[in-house]
Amino acid sequence: MGSGHAHRLYLPGASPVHRLPPQCKLVAVLVFVAAVVATPRERIWAFAGYALLLAAVAAVARVPYRVVLRRTLIELPFVVFALLMPFVASGERITWLGLSVSEAGLWGAWNILAKGTLGVVASVLLAATTEPRLLLLGVERLRMPQPLVQIAAFMLRYADVVAGELRRMRIARAARGFQARDLRDAGVLARSLGALFLRSYERGERVHLAMVSRGYDGRMPASHAAGATAAQWTAAAALPAAAALIAGVAWIVP
Repeated sequence: MGSGHAHRLYLPGASPVHRLPPQCKLVAVLVFVAAVVATPRERIWAFAGYALLLAAVAAVARVPYRVVLRRTLIELPFVVFALLMPFVASGERITWLGLSVSEAGLWGAWNILAKGTLGVVASVLLAATTEPRLLLLGVERLRMPQPLVQIAAFMLRYADVVAGELRRMRIARAARGFQARDLRDAGVLARSLGALFLRSYERGERVHLAMVSRGYDGRMPASHAAGATAAQWTAAAALPAAAALIAGVAWIVP
């Protein structure tokens, strides 16, 4: 897989986090997120501890905090939904910041914001320190079914190709004086999407024939990348172990 997809999310570096095998980082993030989700929403101090853990990971990985904050904007629609919950949820009403809100809705909003944001930040750090092709290698080494790995690989490889085709079609429409103004232009846009689908399908057929002619039998060539060592697994376990400890204490200590 080419490296043209890495520039968007991946930040090249040589930090200890960058050097960890991808399967170690994937397992670490999954366990961390599981610990966050399992934490009672009332334990605000626990979520502060999780945030400090992620800040430490970002510092070790040398990922600028401003980059992390900018990329967390992807959760903005969920933030808007969470902010509406205290006003539309039912249950006992309380006064908060001079407003009458639902207590259950307020806790629900906090639950979504805290756990969702921590999960997004963990994913951002994973993407910033691991190339997409290595992520696929990691899920392959974690025994994900080969067909799913191949589908994801082709999706990453040809996403920019399809986006470029769509951009050229948009330029061609503009060169012919087309501008979408209202619903009456929906037919033109629908035909453009149909043409894009046909072109993508035909490209996929050509790629498949080219692969078959080169000996493709439904399986990609085996990867010879070395597995993770015990020391690497131990280093990667630092984050989820600390998160699991916080989650365990959160269930015991109010």
